[in-house]
Amino acid sequence: MPNAIISGIASYVPDDILDNEMLSKMVDTNDEWITTRVGIKQRRILHEEGKGSSYLGIKAVEKLLAETGVDAADIDLLICATSNPDYRFPSTASVILHEAGLKNAYGYDIQAACAGFIVTMQAARAYIQSGLYKKIIVVCAEKMSSMTNYKDRATCPLFGDAAAAVLIEPCDDNSLGVIDGEFHVDGNGLPHLLMKAGGSVRPASHETVDADEHYIYQEGRAVYKHAVSDMLSSSLNVMARNNLSVEDVDWFVPHQANLRIIEAVGGRIKIPAEKILVNIEHYGNTSAASIPLCLDEYKARLKKGDKVLLTAFGAGFTWGALYLVWAYDPR
Repeated sequence: MPNAIISGIASYVPDDILDNEMLSKMVDTNDEWITTRVGIKQRRILHEEGKGSSYLGIKAVEKLLAETGVDAADIDLLICATSNPDYRFPSTASVILHEAGLKNAYGYDIQAACAGFIVTMQAARAYIQSGLYKKIIVVCAEKMSSMTNYKDRATCPLFGDAAAAVLIEPCDDNSLGVIDGEFHVDGNGLPHLLMKAGGSVRPASHETVDADEHYIYQEGRAVYKHAVSDMLSSSLNVMARNNLSVEDVDWFVPHQANLRIIEAVGGRIKIPAEKILVNIEHYGNTSAASIPLCLDEYKARLKKGDKVLLTAFGAGFTWGALYLVWAYDPR
C-alpha cells in the first residue's frame, strides 16, 4: 500500500498589509497590547471587491501547478479546507476547480476550522492509500477578514487572509509521507467559538445583523485553555505511538493562532525553540491555511527525511496532530 507524500507546496497572501498601528486607528488597541498578548504585528487583507476565499485558493493552486510543472488536467481530486466559503452553495472547491482549469478533477469542501489542513491531509492520505486517486491537491483558503468584526478589539487583531496548497501523490517508500495522525472533536466547545448567525439555526435577519452576530465570537480564556491542553495531548500521543523522542522531531509546526499558545505547547513538550516553525508575527491567524503557509515559507530549511509534527486546534472544538516525514525537495 503506497504512502501519501507532499510533492509540492505553494501559498498566496494578498499584498495589502494591516499592521498594528493601522489597526489602532480602527479600534481601541495598540501595538504593545497586541504584541504582548498574541505576538502579531501584521496581517494580510484581501480588499478587492467581489473576491472571496476562492480567489486566494485559485492563486495558490496556480502557483503550485507552475512550480511543480504538473498539468492541471492530471489532477484527480481537489479538497478545499475553509471556514469562509464563497457561498453557502456551491462549494468553494468547485469554483477553484473551474477557474484553475482542473477539468478532470472532482472537488469538495471540508469544514474543520483551524484544524482544516491536518484533517484534510488525513482524508487525502486515505484516498491515496486506497488507490482511488493518484494526484490530489489540498488547498486551504481563508478570507478571515470577511468574518472579523473590526469593532471588537478582542478578536480583530488576530486574523488575516491567506491560502496555501499542497500536491499529494503516492510513494512506494513507506518511510516517507504521512505516517500517523490523531483527531478529535468535542461539541461542548460550541458556545466558546462560533459565528452565531447565518446558518439554519439563526438565519440572517435585521436582528442578527444589528447584533453583529455574523462575525467571529470567541471566549479567549476558554479557547486558550483547551487549545494548549488538546494540542499538547494529541502531539504527545502521536509521538508515543511512533516512538518519537523530542530529539527525533526535526520540526514542530503548530497552528499559528497565538504566540503564547505556541510557546506553551512547545515548552511543555520540551521542543527547542529553534525547531518550532513560527510566522504568526507577519500573517496572524489564517485558520486552516496557517500550517501549510508556514511550511511553504520555511520549505528551504526542510530536507527529505525530516520528521515533522503538525498540530492544530479550532472551533468545534476540533483538534489533532499529524506526523509526516518530509519528502519534498525542490532543489
